[in-house]
Amino acid sequence: MPDAAAEPGTAAARDAAEEKSALSHPAVEPDSTVGYGDHPDQVIDFYLPRGGAGPGEAAPVVVVLHGGSWRAPYDRRHISPFAGFLARRGFAVASVEYRRGAEGPGAEGAGGDPVAGRWPDTFDDVAAALDALPELVRQHLPRADARRVVLTGHSAGGHLALWAAARHLLPADAPWLTDRPAPLRGVVALAPIADFEVADRLGVCGGAARQLLGDGELFAGRRPYADPALLLPTGIATTLVQGRADVDVPQAVAEAYADAAAKAGEVVGVTLLEDVGHYPLIDPAADACAVVAEEIAQLAW
Repeated sequence: MPDAAAEPGTAAARDAAEEKSALSHPAVEPDSTVGYGDHPDQVIDFYLPRGGAGPGEAAPVVVVLHGGSWRAPYDRRHISPFAGFLARRGFAVASVEYRRGAEGPGAEGAGGDPVAGRWPDTFDDVAAALDALPELVRQHLPRADARRVVLTGHSAGGHLALWAAARHLLPADAPWLTDRPAPLRGVVALAPIADFEVADRLGVCGGAARQLLGDGELFAGRRPYADPALLLPTGIATTLVQGRADVDVPQAVAEAYADAAAKAGEVVGVTLLEDVGHYPLIDPAADACAVVAEEIAQLAW
């Protein structure tokens, strides 16, 4: 979290102000919430499209994966204003919850922050949610076109979006492996933790990537199953949206993923926003959020 006592004008103070703005909006209640499993965190919030599509026209589906460093205190409610914003833009929205780090005594990492993620539960849930989604969309989003799906996610959720689109490239023994690419129009990853090697080197989000996978040999051994930068080329249209002023997940992480894609023979779009940090990408009050919606629309419509 940013240092609230940082001097005005510093990067940390700017980040804190942007976070405060993004998290100041009241939570937007979904039209329905549906389980894709038995655990309380295995649910999807559905938002009906409020505009944009013509009469009788089916709306594209945007699947949203929230961020929060895969840590338990940060759930989908903080991104619900963004989900509501997309619904007002005419999209049908599915906001996915998933299991994150454990809570309670002993659930803190070395720096005192909650532990990031659960292995393999976090990945189990995202895979299960995406597998269940086509049928759930048919049941709960009657105005949606399940053939036009764009996957988006912010920060740690951006990682999960890139990973979910690359499941057909996982090692043969991975339980989440699919036999074909996901039926997606594309992925729009927002300030994603997209390259675990670079994120680990930079200490992104308090070393969250290493907490998610485990330390030492676990980190190296699990990266081929979890690191989007090692799962390329996906064959799915992908755009990264990144603020140049982001101090939480720096630009270098997105650039490393784009470079890895290029080396694998795939062109990944990178939209860099000047004077924008980490949180405006999901803040309905920020101009950057409209840019995100337009990037999604270019793939969806």
